[in-house]
Amino acid sequence: QLQLVESGGGLVQPGGSLRLSCAASGLILDDYAIAWFRQAPGKEREGVSCITSKIVNPNYTDSMKGRFTISRDNAKNTVYLQISSLKPEDTAVYYCTATRTGGSYCPTWWTAYDYWGQGTQVTVSS
Repeated sequence: QLQLVESGGGLVQPGGSLRLSCAASGLILDDYAIAWFRQAPGKEREGVSCITSKIVNPNYTDSMKGRFTISRDNAKNTVYLQISSLKPEDTAVYYCTATRTGGSYCPTWWTAYDYWGQGTQVTVSS
């Protein structure tokens, strides 16, 4: 059974950093696009970044560029999201998600993804 488990969220001060982890089981990472989305209260879900065996689709919005970095460790079947220079507007639940694409592309819309983790809360506040 395919399962995604996020971890690493928490309360952090503005300017701080976090590394989120998405531990995947029941799948071979090379066969899937793994993405991070986030959703703040009262807002729509938005894409953060996506990675496959062949490509990395970096940050979807200008506010994320240079601060969010996605990476993967095939040996651990884990995808990471490093976030630096955190801002209060980064406060959201961050979700890891997967869909089988053969590693060839990263879907943009969250509706294209089939498997979701439970999410990890990131709160940026002083």
